[in-house]
Amino acid sequence: MKNIHTVYNSGRHMWENKKEGAEKPLSSHRTKENALDKGEKIAEKKQVEHFIHGKDGKIQERNSYGNDPFPPRG
Repeated sequence: MKNIHTVYNSGRHMWENKKEGAEKPLSSHRTKENALDKGEKIAEKKQVEHFIHGKDGKIQERNSYGNDPFPPRG
């Protein structure tokens, strides 16, 4: 399964959720908040990682909704 990335598309002035390596977005949103909500739901459903990028393209946050390669020790 491919991870989900929430990124800003400066050409379209939209926040988008994309599957890793894909050109075409899964969803487009006017606000980052709406994009994050949708991206989280997609990642949960597909049980993958969700990477959240800033407008500068750098990863700000990462959340795991599936097979975490480094689960916390309990």
